[in-house]
Amino acid sequence: MTMRDYRGCVAVAAALVLAGCGGGGESGSADGKVVALTLKQVRATVPDVEAMPGWKTILRPVAVEMDDLYRSQACPIKGNAGCENSRFFGSSAFLDRETGAHVSFQIIAYDSEQAAREGYDVLWDGYYNRRAGAKAKPFELGPVGDESEARIGIAGFKGEAGAVTQTRVGTTVLVTEAAAGEKGGVDEDSARDLTAVIAERARQAQDGDTPSAALDD
Repeated sequence: MTMRDYRGCVAVAAALVLAGCGGGGESGSADGKVVALTLKQVRATVPDVEAMPGWKTILRPVAVEMDDLYRSQACPIKGNAGCENSRFFGSSAFLDRETGAHVSFQIIAYDSEQAAREGYDVLWDGYYNRRAGAKAKPFELGPVGDESEARIGIAGFKGEAGAVTQTRVGTTVLVTEAAAGEKGGVDEDSARDLTAVIAERARQAQDGDTPSAALDD
């Protein structure tokens, strides 16, 4: 998979589908300044079916204002550490029709870049670095985002691969979790491509553009 410009977690999923999406908050800009995204921009950043050709939607893209429920899901650490000064939470999930692999995306949007930096470290060290399993190994994502981490390990009972990545782009922290299907579909390269999609969409939103980055099937 490669990324091109397209013109045109279960408990969280259930709650988000019921919540829907809305608008409000500070606006993004294209003047080079780091900005806090609006709820509408967060919703547009979350990858949708057009961004994922060849994949089936499991959870349609949604975004919500951050509250106690979503803090407990996005930041499942004591005291919901890592969610301080977070404003919005968004998510979507997809199934690869060919391989059976599945991926979930999530975005935590903060009110400042400093808050995102602080949340980034807390969330990776305190929770997401363990999501790929005890024997997972780190790997390099390359030049994506302002900060990035990635681990790949075993996600399934039959030894299927699973990868977790976390990336910060400006005022947002982005997480992808991918698990291979019966025919594979998840390795370091595919994890890089999936991460690049949501990271570029976040960058486009913070530049004041309409997010349009997508996978090339």
